[in-house]
Amino acid sequence: MNDDEKYMERCVALAKLGAGFVAPNPMVGAVLVFENRIIGEGYHQRYGEAHAEVNCISDAAIKYTADKAYSSFDVVLQKSILYVSLEPCAHFGKTPPCADLIISKKIPEIVIGCRDPFKEVNGKGIEKLLTAGITVRVGVKEELCKALNKRFFTFHTQKRPYIILKWAQSADLKIARKDSRVFITNDITNRVVHKWRSEEASILAGTNTAMIDDPSLTNRLWSGSNPVRLVLDMNLRLSASLKLFDGLVSTIVFNAHKQEEAGNIMHYKISVHLPLARQIADALYLLNIQSVLVEGGSKLIQAFISENLWDEARIITNEELIIGEGIAAPALSAADYLSSEKILSDTIRHYQSGIITT
Repeated sequence: MNDDEKYMERCVALAKLGAGFVAPNPMVGAVLVFENRIIGEGYHQRYGEAHAEVNCISDAAIKYTADKAYSSFDVVLQKSILYVSLEPCAHFGKTPPCADLIISKKIPEIVIGCRDPFKEVNGKGIEKLLTAGITVRVGVKEELCKALNKRFFTFHTQKRPYIILKWAQSADLKIARKDSRVFITNDITNRVVHKWRSEEASILAGTNTAMIDDPSLTNRLWSGSNPVRLVLDMNLRLSASLKLFDGLVSTIVFNAHKQEEAGNIMHYKISVHLPLARQIADALYLLNIQSVLVEGGSKLIQAFISENLWDEARIITNEELIIGEGIAAPALSAADYLSSEKILSDTIRHYQSGIITT
């Protein structure tokens, strides 16, 4: 591994510290290198607040100790290289453009992991830096940097949210009994699932799951923000007394009858005559929701599989539980196995879609 790759991997490690706090912005990390050593580090910590480049330069300024060989910190900046995992922004959003800051500090060289696909940036930051005479190198650990923000990239390049399918099944491949709730996963696995929820922008459940299980669909067993709750209820059969409608978390009800919003509850109208998963994905794009964890039931998950609209699948199998007569688990198609992990009686298997969707 060369120095460029080493510094970019550090950018990615820093960026991950912002997981769960910066969406819908991407996670970004930056390091400032002077005479082959890191003198400043930073990452985007919270949505609406300073970006990675700002925090990195501020960190370097705080740590700076006068060096007799250089007259000031500004001179040090003019002899440094800035590494950043994603192209610096060139537009005014919640904060001023980072490209302008880099230019004003006269940093002579910047190494960028990957280009930003967001239409307000998408090459404009790189162009602005080059026009200012800064040396720009793009594509160091590019695939790693893209994977870091797979939700962000999917949203802006495919015009849909990043879609994760999740279900728990018994050893005989059932996800539930037909008319009563059954607990499949153990307490530790449940905490893992709540961690997953905290990492996504939204979570989706079907009518029967909501009716039988009465889930909260929050990440109460983990820290971080709750996802937006989504429920499919085409014929508006769900009772207002369900936990989903407690008003504590923003909730969207996909249905075939009405479009309205009251407090924290939105009813979003879709058609019974068009593909279900595609309509939900299109709606989430319009609502600026970048990712969704689809938790069931079986028919709903299978709709996403059948329409080839998914990116990851996380399947939890209780290797000891036998349900017998019950609801069959979904069946993946065109899936690539990634990994598995064992948590007591549960095995979690991870897959990615083997189909490139558009």
